Amino acid sequence: MDSADKAIVNRLQQGFPICDSPFRRVAEELGLTESDLLARVQAMLDEGVLSRFGPMYHAEQMGGALTLAALKVPEPRFDEVAEIVNAFPEVAHNYARNHSLNMWFVLATENPEQISAVIGQIEAATGLTVYNMPKISEYYVGLQLEA
Repeated sequence: MDSADKAIVNRLQQGFPICDSPFRRVAEELGLTESDLLARVQAMLDEGVLSRFGPMYHAEQMGGALTLAALKVPEPRFDEVAEIVNAFPEVAHNYARNHSLNMWFVLATENPEQISAVIGQIEAATGLTVYNMPKISEYYVGLQLEA
């Protein structure tokens, strides 16, 4: 990442303007052209520097629910279980960890009651215990890169 990429990441974490041409406005703030900004964001996504670019929703404020969950998956079954878990539309993302609880995923549902139902379905489909770790408090950590 060069200094322009870092400035882009820093600026976009501060919020996205609601206007007719939000990318143009951000680009102008950063001294870039709109096409350069878009190309740089796409390149960071393509290279894996950014895992995603998009809005963050507060599901709970919209009546939905989120929870972090984990599984202890026997290594020979890891790919099989990942495929089962990822098939659930409520699974927002899923990733491996070097820990006894080696598969972690986020569940996002339309209402809080669905969390336990989906956990039950995943347990039935995998034959494994799902460890539910609901959010107790939310913290915002504002990452700012040195440009």
